[in-house]
Amino acid sequence: MSDQEQRPPAQPATFGATMKAVFWSFFGVRKRRDYEHDAANLNPIHVIVGALIGVALFIGILVFVVRMVVAKS
Repeated sequence: MSDQEQRPPAQPATFGATMKAVFWSFFGVRKRRDYEHDAANLNPIHVIVGALIGVALFIGILVFVVRMVVAKS
């Protein structure tokens, strides 16, 4: 028997695990093993929602920082 036949079926990832994967993707650091695990287990809808949340947070933080810097000038 091969390794795949002996392994139990993978459970779908939770939304929290998806957000963690999206964060590491934004950061740009990902191990190949983790990437393969995510590709097999993550829900595409969760990834899209997580990415939109991540982008909104990133833009919000940038706007906040720019306003703080401009206000002190």
